[in-house]
Amino acid sequence: MSISSPAFPSRGELNICFAHIAYPMDEIFERRETGLRYFQVRTPEDLDARIGEADVLVVSGFWDDRLLDLAPRLRFIQSIGAGYDQFPLDELAARGVRLASASGVNRNAVSEHAFALILAFSRHIHTGRDNQRRRFWRGMISEIASREDELPGKTLGIVGLGSIGSRVARLAKAFDMRVVATKRDPSTAEGPADEIYTPDGLPDLLRQSDFVVLNCPLTEETRGIIDREAFSQMKPSAYLVNVARGACVDEPALLDALKSGEIAGAAIDHFLDDPLPEDSPFWDIDNVIITPHTGGETRMYEENVIDILLENLDRLWRGEHDLVNQVV
Repeated sequence: MSISSPAFPSRGELNICFAHIAYPMDEIFERRETGLRYFQVRTPEDLDARIGEADVLVVSGFWDDRLLDLAPRLRFIQSIGAGYDQFPLDELAARGVRLASASGVNRNAVSEHAFALILAFSRHIHTGRDNQRRRFWRGMISEIASREDELPGKTLGIVGLGSIGSRVARLAKAFDMRVVATKRDPSTAEGPADEIYTPDGLPDLLRQSDFVVLNCPLTEETRGIIDREAFSQMKPSAYLVNVARGACVDEPALLDALKSGEIAGAAIDHFLDDPLPEDSPFWDIDNVIITPHTGGETRMYEENVIDILLENLDRLWRGEHDLVNQVV
């Protein structure tokens, strides 16, 4: 996209708005002693009231397109998250507002979260916790197929072999797993996969995999990528692990696949409705592990985002076009 924007404010003029309901971005930023002006808002209402003061907005979940009409000074948005599907890219470009994502800040956290969910299913950690709550000591199991399992020799399918997916692949190799993956351009792959397919090879990946991990961004191509047809191609013994966006999965189809035994189980970190409503049927399914969109949370999150923010501010002050994780 072509960018034509007014001059970026100087250090002395710049005002940064951090907008997040929980993360203390302002406290972490203060420790950097940058000399820059900043403030934090913790509610959408406060963001509405104060965005007009901001030249730079550090935001993710609070974003709403109508904010653009309330922000005449806005020149740069640093997303707190890796995803950016919530932002109106063409409108930002038309207004000369730059945008960068925080891709990579939660690479370790999300990849480790995904693998923790794989291990939970393999070792029945989720049912062990349920039994603990019931004060029930499960005995030995005669039926071999119902026992805990081992990962060596199992096949892990990774949908999206980007930064996170590549690290998931390395973790899988440490457990002697076979790895197959999809990537838009396989020639740029960095993860140690045994086979890499372009996206149209997804059916081959699904048919082979004992675990399918979604790491892909939400795009028009990946929206609903795991649908009824995809579930029909998976093994009945396979597990789905979604640490991507909820919209990558057809939730009614997932519900049917879980209830019918078409797949063995699913671990979901993000749903279409986030937070998941109390009356959702997913809460009551034993072969589902739910985490409340915490796959990317880490004690280093704020520090990692601020590292990217400060580097991008320096580039903007130097008049450079290319930003870290540039989107617009």
